[in-house]
Amino acid sequence: MKQTGTDFIDRRNAAKDAKAALLEKMKAKQNDPAAQARREEHAALAAARAEREAAKREQQKAEAEAREAQRAAEAAAAAEAAEKAAVSERDKLIAQAMADQAAQKAKRDARYAARQSRKG
Repeated sequence: MKQTGTDFIDRRNAAKDAKAALLEKMKAKQNDPAAQARREEHAALAAARAEREAAKREQQKAEAEAREAQRAAEAAAAAEAAEKAAVSERDKLIAQAMADQAAQKAKRDARYAARQSRKG
């Protein structure tokens, strides 16, 4: 008659042997020069990708700074134009006021001269 625990012991030993074989296979793959070359190639590709992404981030940062500088320059130009327009408008108002004063003086002088000629 067969022992009742032998099936279990056989399965356990088979699983242990399979795990050991799998471990040996993985150790052999790690020491494989082709696998090492693939890992190095993958690392080089990852480093190149990281470098490209860093360069792209730097370029985007520079472009954003350039856009901000452009906006600041446009705002300064608009402020200067508004200042010139205000000064120009003020100069126009001053010139108009001076012209009105000159016209009023001319009318007053004309009235004075007419009065003086009547008194005569």
